Amino acid sequence: MELILQNIAKHVSLTPEEQVLFLSKLETNTYKAKTVLLNAGEVCKHSYFVNSGILRSFNINDNIVEHVLSFACEGWWISDMYSYFSEKPGQLFIEVLEEAEVVSLSKVNQEQLYLEIPKLERFFRILIENSLVANQQRLMDNLSLPAEERFEKFTKKYGTLVHKVPQKQIASFIGVTPEFFSKMKARLLKK
Repeated sequence: MELILQNIAKHVSLTPEEQVLFLSKLETNTYKAKTVLLNAGEVCKHSYFVNSGILRSFNINDNIVEHVLSFACEGWWISDMYSYFSEKPGQLFIEVLEEAEVVSLSKVNQEQLYLEIPKLERFFRILIENSLVANQQRLMDNLSLPAEERFEKFTKKYGTLVHKVPQKQIASFIGVTPEFFSKMKARLLKK
C-alpha cells in the first residue's frame, strides 16, 4: 500500500491516522490478464489504482471496432469517469492486460473519505483536473498532429508499454488502423 500513499503524498500530506483510515476503505485484488473489471452498460462504482500490471479502458463501436481511451500502469488511476460521477451506465470496458494487483476505491467510500479527510477531496480534484487536461491535449493532438508525432507522444508518456501492449491497441489509442501503424512503425525504424 506504500505506492498509493506515495501517489497521494505528491499532492496532499496525510497524517498517520488519516493514512490508516484511507487504507481501511480500500480493497486490493490480483487479477489475471483479460479479466474485465467493468463492462460497457454497467454503472462504474469504483476507481482503480494500479499497484502492478497494466489496465486499459476502451469502447467497442457498432462495427465491433475497439477504441482504446487510456492505459494505466503501475502508480496510475483508471475509471469510467462519466459513469462514476453521473452514476449512469457507461460506455467503457476496463480490462486487465497484464496480471495486475489493483486497489479499488468505491464511490461510497470515496464520498465518506471526503467528509472524514477533507484534503482527499483536494487530491481527487487534482487528479480529475490533470485527467481533463491530458484528455483535452490528446483530443487536440488527434485533430492536429500527424500519426508519427502522436506515436512519439505515446512513447514518451507510456514508454514501458510499447513492448508490453499489443500493437493494435497502440494503433487504436493513437487513432490509426493496425495496418497503417505497422507501416508507419517500419518507416520510423528505417530512420
